[in-house]
Amino acid sequence: MKKAFLVVAVSIVSAGLFLTVGAERAGAQGPAGAGASGAAQGNSNSSGSKSSHSLNPIKWVKKDKDSKNSANSNGSRSEIEQKLTPKLQTQGILPANATATDACAPFTVLNECLAALHASRNLGLEFNCLRAKVTGVQTNADLSGCKGSVGDKAQSLNKAIHELNPSADAKGGAKNAEQQAKDDLKNLGA
Repeated sequence: MKKAFLVVAVSIVSAGLFLTVGAERAGAQGPAGAGASGAAQGNSNSSGSKSSHSLNPIKWVKKDKDSKNSANSNGSRSEIEQKLTPKLQTQGILPANATATDACAPFTVLNECLAALHASRNLGLEFNCLRAKVTGVQTNADLSGCKGSVGDKAQSLNKAIHELNPSADAKGGAKNAEQQAKDDLKNLGA
């Protein structure tokens, strides 16, 4: 009995020693995988210096260098909306008393707003209903005449068109409206 106990104790101690030595060797090898060489170089920095690699995942996302000039940045979006208002009013897409700024306020992306405006006009849909379905935001506009649930959560333009008018070609209408929106922004140089 003593002999069996001794064998078990020795094997437990040797297994623990083996795992400890193996872990030290693995740690000495450094990181493995994609970006391992950069990570290994970053580990050699002294405690007083800063590593070039940030641990903040927000900083990992590369920002577009021309984001200030894009159609959706805050400074230029209002300028583009001001230029779009008379154009959309003359085309009959916006009423004479409405502005693109007011119509597009719930949208985060100007392209989506323009596509919804075009789809509304092309397919004869109520814009306020379409806007509420696409953005998921209910404004102070009257939505009592809208079909289905309105403003619960944002939907694709295709799905919103289909809910408001099941007999319409929702996919084709959405594609056409999105192309018209792109053309509008392209014509303005945005």
